[in-house]
Amino acid sequence: MSDLLLIDDDPEVAELLSSYLQSEGFALDSMYTGESGIQAAEKKSYELILLDVMLPDLSGFNVLSALRSSSNIPVIMLTGRGEEIDRVVGLEMGADDYIAKPFPLRELLARIRAVLRRYDTSRSEGGAVKMLRKKSIEFGNVVIDRNTRNMTLDDNPVHLTSTEYDIVEQLALNMGAVVERNDLMEQALGRGVEFDDYVLNVHMSNLRKKLGSHVSIKTIRGRGYLLATSQGAAV
Repeated sequence: MSDLLLIDDDPEVAELLSSYLQSEGFALDSMYTGESGIQAAEKKSYELILLDVMLPDLSGFNVLSALRSSSNIPVIMLTGRGEEIDRVVGLEMGADDYIAKPFPLRELLARIRAVLRRYDTSRSEGGAVKMLRKKSIEFGNVVIDRNTRNMTLDDNPVHLTSTEYDIVEQLALNMGAVVERNDLMEQALGRGVEFDDYVLNVHMSNLRKKLGSHVSIKTIRGRGYLLATSQGAAV
């Protein structure tokens, strides 16, 4: 059973989600303040965190910042229905996904499973699988270590969220070629074509900022994205 953490100050939401997710094979711990949520995440190894933006002590963004300072654990933000700015800020700060309240339980479940499926696949690749694939990808002054899921730029580490890593890895594996938008949505985000691709847009913007002028992620209108560098292809 997968252990999840909910940080939300509404006991009714916590009770509802706990009951529903338990029936789907998940164990849910609930914390009602930002500070207690941070402490819980430090004490126990969770597989995913559901984080409400509105909390009584700290904002959800403060909690997310604290979590990201030491961990890339998947985080799904719970936002207000009309608060688009919350979604933008959450994704820019390193959230993996968001869902607006009130939400259908099955939609939340689908988001959780998609994020965990992607994250678990990356962590479980080992042994024979690692021996069969390139351990690193190098282009220009960028090195991607596929075993540790780390990236360096000019030998300096670049902090990537789990989702950002999945995106840049897919682009780097296809250096110089167009990666279709729908393929990237499925492979890097675990989402089908029926999902709104707004999340991909924000993650792509974050990656461009982190790569700066060293590497270009080009948007190919109507198709997808292409990773390019003036210093040669991936090796």
